[in-house]
Amino acid sequence: MMDITKILETAQNRAKELGVCYKGALLPSEAYRVLQAVPEARIVDVRCRAELDWVGRIPGAIEVELLTYPGMQSNPGFPHQLSGQVADDAVLLFICRTGVRSDKAATLMGQYGFTNCYNVLEGFEGEKDEIGHRGLKNGWKAAGLPWIQG
Repeated sequence: MMDITKILETAQNRAKELGVCYKGALLPSEAYRVLQAVPEARIVDVRCRAELDWVGRIPGAIEVELLTYPGMQSNPGFPHQLSGQVADDAVLLFICRTGVRSDKAATLMGQYGFTNCYNVLEGFEGEKDEIGHRGLKNGWKAAGLPWIQG
């Protein structure tokens, strides 16, 4: 198994390859390892309340909607709601359904001066499988990482 230094280095190299402005991009299993080993690491779930209630939650995650349901309108209070819950030097691991909104959240918080932002690639549910279902092909749930229903 990779040690945390190697995981973070790999994530930082991925971010460079992807051309993103935040610190790193982690696979779900890597994000979980970071959460276990880095005391200042926090997972930030940016999915809307309906997704959290109906699809599932990550125990201990900070939950702040990037987009609100219904209508998926931008939450203008997102940066302030999150910054009120974390230290400026916290290692923030952003997750959403598939990794798209969390990419935006990591970018946004970087603009607010948070320098340790990581996106969790694949997200909570991941890509659709061959019959159109999520949560089985890749992502947090498919990796067998801790989550609870509703």
